[in-house]
Amino acid sequence: MARILITSGPTRQYLDPVRYLTNASSGRMGAALVQAAIDAGHQVTVISGPVSVEYSDQATVINVITTEEMLEVAQKHFPDCDGLIGVAAPCDYRPKKIEDHKISKTGSPLVLQLIETPDIVATLGASKTHQWVVGFALETEDQHFRAVVKLEKKSCDLMVLNGPEAMNADENSVDVIDPQGTVLQSIQGKKSEVAAGILQLIDENLIR
Repeated sequence: MARILITSGPTRQYLDPVRYLTNASSGRMGAALVQAAIDAGHQVTVISGPVSVEYSDQATVINVITTEEMLEVAQKHFPDCDGLIGVAAPCDYRPKKIEDHKISKTGSPLVLQLIETPDIVATLGASKTHQWVVGFALETEDQHFRAVVKLEKKSCDLMVLNGPEAMNADENSVDVIDPQGTVLQSIQGKKSEVAAGILQLIDENLIR
């Protein structure tokens, strides 16, 4: 049995008290991976952004809102885990300034200054000791190349490559890539089936 930390779902970065930046991640892939890990006999802690899906009641679920919150909680729990599956789709940018009051319409264009949020998987990957790290790369062009670059930059042991069609969908199609850039397996189907295939590869290649 391994103790697995899974990040799941989107995050929100607020512009003002009522508006925020986010993305279309539903958390379905994360929920499927949680269930697959539990079915494989592992102990799971989930750090989830705002989602409507439900996670297995056999998992420990910690709810967060922002990318910074997700990273803070992940850093707290990662040292006690054997590995990380970073399937969350954290918002990559946040406004440089969060307004205290709702931004009113003026009839003129609104210019937002955005800055990058911290990279959760890269931060945890750089801090790992005995742990393994599995990342997810959603790419729209030069997909394999970009996924391998991310694998190296984020100190991952495996990278799961998928495309934008995976977001808020019931099915997925992924390539699981190792540090040599080799596609260990391509998996297609319902997210529950894809998750089971990914967990099998993790068990075979990373969990000893």
